[in-house]
Amino acid sequence: QVQLVESGGGLVQPGGSLRLSCAASGISISIYTMNWVRQAPGKGLEWVSRINSDGTSTSYTDSVKGRFTISRDNAKNTLYLQMNSLNPEDTAVYYCNARHSISGAEYWGQGTQVTVSS
Repeated sequence: QVQLVESGGGLVQPGGSLRLSCAASGISISIYTMNWVRQAPGKGLEWVSRINSDGTSTSYTDSVKGRFTISRDNAKNTLYLQMNSLNPEDTAVYYCNARHSISGAEYWGQGTQVTVSS
């Protein structure tokens, strides 16, 4: 059974930082492109960041560039998202996503809530 379990969310003041983790079991993420996707209250899913299977290539949506850093530790089968300079617009449920580029197999975590508020 494949599981992606996010953690690290919470309530943080504007300007603060959080580090999200996504621990995988049942698959080896080393062969998957990994994404972070978020959903703000009342809005649709928004792609946030992507990292390729070996961690050599990353990309970000414009609104988080320079503030968020995606990384992965394939030995620990874990994906990370370091979020700095958080603002209220970053408030959302954050999901990790694993996608195999050839087979198209795709898995999602259950999400972790991030709330940025004073």
